[in-house]
Amino acid sequence: MTPVPLSLGSFGEQNLWPAAGLDVGELVRDGWEPLPFIEFVIKIHSRCNLACDYCYIYEMADQSWREQPKTMSRAVFDDACRMIGEHARTHALPVVNLVFHGGEPLLVGHDDLEYYAEQARMLLEPITDVRLGIQTNGVLLDEEFLDICHRWGIRIGVSIDGGEDENDRHRRDRRGAGSYARVAAGLTRLDADDRRHLFSGLLCTIDVANDPVQTYEALVKFQPPAVDFLLPHGNWTTPPPAMDQRATPYADWLIAVFDRWYHAPKLETQVRLFDTIIDLLLGGQGGSEAVGLAPIRMAVIETDGTLEQVDELKSTFAGATKLRTKSEGNPLDQALWEPSLIARQIGLDALSDTCRVCPVHTVCGGGHYVHRYRADNGFRNPSVYCADLQKLIDHISSRIRADIDSAAR
Repeated sequence: MTPVPLSLGSFGEQNLWPAAGLDVGELVRDGWEPLPFIEFVIKIHSRCNLACDYCYIYEMADQSWREQPKTMSRAVFDDACRMIGEHARTHALPVVNLVFHGGEPLLVGHDDLEYYAEQARMLLEPITDVRLGIQTNGVLLDEEFLDICHRWGIRIGVSIDGGEDENDRHRRDRRGAGSYARVAAGLTRLDADDRRHLFSGLLCTIDVANDPVQTYEALVKFQPPAVDFLLPHGNWTTPPPAMDQRATPYADWLIAVFDRWYHAPKLETQVRLFDTIIDLLLGGQGGSEAVGLAPIRMAVIETDGTLEQVDELKSTFAGATKLRTKSEGNPLDQALWEPSLIARQIGLDALSDTCRVCPVHTVCGGGHYVHRYRADNGFRNPSVYCADLQKLIDHISSRIRADIDSAAR
């Protein structure tokens, strides 16, 4: 693969690592090549019917959502599929994942969602296998949306932060009304026997003010196949909530959940963060943004059709997700050579000196990339959650080692 010469992109404007200090030429001379994208987050709607106070899209540094069309037009969606198809053909990708996202993607309405799903399969399946998913807040998840998802094989992930008290602490609409009752109703519809196969899991953003075990048990009541616990997006310049209250608030919260999950009489659900850490401790490769050194192979397409990086970067500074591509050629192929994307594929070489000497760095992987940001130097820092991650990993490691030793006796 021949490198595509590009400008340094948005990071270069602030002279931050990786745009400043990452020698792409040296990587190429040493035989490195980027891996193609395999997951595409398609922003079919840029607005939301909730006003969650921790949202990285609407409440943090980058406010570019205001400039986006509310809905992705059908023509723009078709062009996006063609771009993805060309990328898949060029790199002989056997499968691609398309995730309908927002804002709140169900705001597009039934007709448009059906169009997007049908077109994605029609335009891409002659080239590659297509796996469709949607991440929704669940408020609008009615029978007709579920029928569409069943018809086109769209897996459904739902965001919810626990029981009613836990969820409605942050996940309210613009009138201040909580969302739990409406989300729970949607999950009940999804739990029907002929639809459970569509359920991909729940996504929960951690609030240490919520009781961890109570939160976990409220989620498990919906019988999700998997749960993602997300650390609130923050960084060294804009720290997460509760970081000044005690040394490791998020590790303490997650350890309580881990012990409840791990010591249950039977497996109640997969917990992706715990599963990934266990996999990495046992020598696996992982595959998560949250921990590990696996290369990130995801791109975002906004409602106007522009190509961007993963939008959690919007929590760091305005313009952090922007990519600059040439007018000719496939933007996805060109984006692979952006320093800001290369940094997320080179694993150990992207870590700070502090991380490299840490005994758990192959498991932690420096933590989520966006949590490493500092306004004065960019992203080559430990995670702002460094102490929490080390404590959590050490705790899980001790439990796994004890069980292995017990089994060996």
